[in-house]
Amino acid sequence: MLDTLIVGAGLCGLELARRLEAAGRSVLLVEARPRAGGRVDTVPAAAGAAALDLGPGWYWPQSQPRMVRLIADLGLETFPQHDEGVVLHLQQPDGNPETLGSEAIHNGARRLVGGMAALTGALLRRLSHDRVRTGCTVRRLVARSDRVEVQCIGGGESFVIAARSVVLALPPRLAAEQIVFEPALDAPLRQAMQDQPTWMAAQAKAFVRSDSAHWRRGGLSGNAFVSHPQAVLGEVFDACDATGEAAALGGFVALSPALRAASAPALELMVRSQFAQLFGPAVEQGELHLRDWAREPMTCSALDLTEPGGHPEDDVSLLAAPHWSGRLHLAGSETATRGAGYLEGALDAAARVAARLIALSPSLPPSPANDGSIAEFADRVSALRSQAGELYRQSVVRALSAQRSIDMTHAVLCAVIDHVYAEALRRIDALDFDLSGVAIERGRCGLTPSLLAPFSGFSDWLVGEALQHNRTSCALSNFPDEHAPSPDYVARIRVDLALAWRAFAQSLNQMLIDRMPVRG
Repeated sequence: MLDTLIVGAGLCGLELARRLEAAGRSVLLVEARPRAGGRVDTVPAAAGAAALDLGPGWYWPQSQPRMVRLIADLGLETFPQHDEGVVLHLQQPDGNPETLGSEAIHNGARRLVGGMAALTGALLRRLSHDRVRTGCTVRRLVARSDRVEVQCIGGGESFVIAARSVVLALPPRLAAEQIVFEPALDAPLRQAMQDQPTWMAAQAKAFVRSDSAHWRRGGLSGNAFVSHPQAVLGEVFDACDATGEAAALGGFVALSPALRAASAPALELMVRSQFAQLFGPAVEQGELHLRDWAREPMTCSALDLTEPGGHPEDDVSLLAAPHWSGRLHLAGSETATRGAGYLEGALDAAARVAARLIALSPSLPPSPANDGSIAEFADRVSALRSQAGELYRQSVVRALSAQRSIDMTHAVLCAVIDHVYAEALRRIDALDFDLSGVAIERGRCGLTPSLLAPFSGFSDWLVGEALQHNRTSCALSNFPDEHAPSPDYVARIRVDLALAWRAFAQSLNQMLIDRMPVRG
């Protein structure tokens, strides 16, 4: 029997499969589309033509450390999004664009040489060839006492795959809409899945390749905004390659999904006309690529069509928690603790679930009798996490009032995390657990991984919150070492937070072992 079946071969599913296979787990990744990548979809570069990202195309190094690390680990080349030059603004349907100045608008975004498919392609190549099955649609999940049976359709046939655990690495709304669960999911979980929007699901992107980046020679950045009611493209950007020699422009379509569908026969002509109105007739006859994600049933749910827009929330505890006694896990970017909806969020979710599954021995599932206490603890951890950022900010104010500015960020973060861990241990001590059937394997209680799982990514998130607060704090602007901490300073903080985590995990594990009944 498989250890883990992963449903959805987007960035999250691929990274999760890579981590599990590297840990020696048997894993299969199934994907309904005929290709891997999910919302990452790139028109490949050709001779003299730029790669075009029809899905996500940017990442932000200053706020997305998981992306930075993975790109470096895979040895991929990156380059900055072009932002140099004048920005245009078109306010009248029949007018000429005005200038908005030359301020950069993409906040330090970077792109990958070869497009974002270089990332998913590199992950795919790291997996054994038999780990991924495309063209395989999951219809039903049935929970059994020791496994989950997954009913699939692929190649014109129906079949069942059994696995000890199943991970749904796809948008929660899609899972709720397209998969039958037996037993049915609890009403609060199903509602949480339906409430979480799928990022960019109802959007469309357009690209046009050009013979040359003539807008750059004219002092334009390639950035433009269209704000009149008849806008076809709301935002346009430079989509050239790293050298600028393979020229292209990209844009987000401003029309609603319903209007796009009604205008389908003329939509390409309308998009070409909008590009030309902004950047001249030289781009109008270029090679056009248009992707309407609202027409992709493996991305856009019915709810995303009827309630378009809205950014998914970070850290929705029900989406991040294990279900069906630890045999069912929700993943995908929309379930992330941090960066929900973005590529960073996909990696966050993959790391969370991988840590949980690798730590949990396949032969030692949590007892269903403990599900209530585990869920209650997860709720308490979620509350503590939501309070930690504010506690940091309040503690900084107190430290400044006491004129403690040397290594202040370090000291405050350590104090905040110690407080959170102490509160968590107090909550563990107050909860009831049935430990009679729980095993100890190599000194670890079988319940420990389920209780540690809600803390996945907490330290990284807290450090990010602290650094963001410091950068924007007027009060800290007089303390350069705290306002913009050096990499070495941040590294020291991370080391101490990692030591605090290890001590907390050991204490939690020992508390559980001390409470286990004596066995003859």
